[in-house]
Amino acid sequence: MSAELERRLEEIVREAPALMQVLQRARDLDLPDWLIFSGAVYQRVLNRLTGRDADYGIKDYDLGYFDPADVSYDAEDVVIRRVAAAFEPPLREMVEVRNQARVHLWFEGKFGEPYSPLSCTAEALRRFTSATFSVGARLETDGRLTIVAPFG
Repeated sequence: MSAELERRLEEIVREAPALMQVLQRARDLDLPDWLIFSGAVYQRVLNRLTGRDADYGIKDYDLGYFDPADVSYDAEDVVIRRVAAAFEPPLREMVEVRNQARVHLWFEGKFGEPYSPLSCTAEALRRFTSATFSVGARLETDGRLTIVAPFG
């Protein structure tokens, strides 16, 4: 991604109060290798391009993290409940958390195709069905935004 496109995306993200609130809370939760990705990020770009409100069409906030130390559902469920407790409605119901280190355990059963294990959260973006969906953001402790967009 060019520096100019990254700057423009960062501007769009920072101007979306609900997204910034999710990014700030996610940062405070300090999950390993986390990203907010997919529609929570790309939909806001589409909204800007079409003159819509920043939150138009936002159905959820996908929060991926990567913790290979325990890939059990029980460990993921502890994180899901911890994240839910960090948010007030309606965001509480909108933040969907998944440990990317365990996606390969359930993906084939749900979608009918094999899914090899990931090595990090950002790698998941390379496997999305559309390059448009393959964008993520993380708010760092120093306030910088890390943008991950493997296809530009």
